Amino acid sequence: MASKPSVLFVCVHNAGRSQMAAGFLTHLAGDAIEVRSAGSAPAHSVNPAAVQAMAELGIDIADQSPKILTFDAVEASDVVITMGCGDTCPVFPGVSYRDWVLADPAGKGVESVRPIRDEIRARVEVLIAELRPAHA
Repeated sequence: MASKPSVLFVCVHNAGRSQMAAGFLTHLAGDAIEVRSAGSAPAHSVNPAAVQAMAELGIDIADQSPKILTFDAVEASDVVITMGCGDTCPVFPGVSYRDWVLADPAGKGVESVRPIRDEIRARVEVLIAELRPAHA
């Protein structure tokens, strides 16, 4: 793993779960971990309920936009996390692949998105503890 680990969050539309995960990792790890997110069929915009749920915690993801999943993004990442949405990623040696099974926030109101957001935060906190050097 490089001196600065990199994580790619992948979900089909890159509009909810992966955007919230990227927002938490960026907010909680600062510049200690490189963060990317992408999807195989990106939506036109980030899910408004996800934006609102994150804003409630002081994390602004409103300026993010869904991005297409590329081979380069996967290859440049140390850890690739799919979000239980059946997305498949190209496999490269040395990349750690994980699947986080999470409910889909698409079409749900903020009340239904909050528990998904909170589960993502808990998983991101565990990921940070794993990836950050002990002295960081």
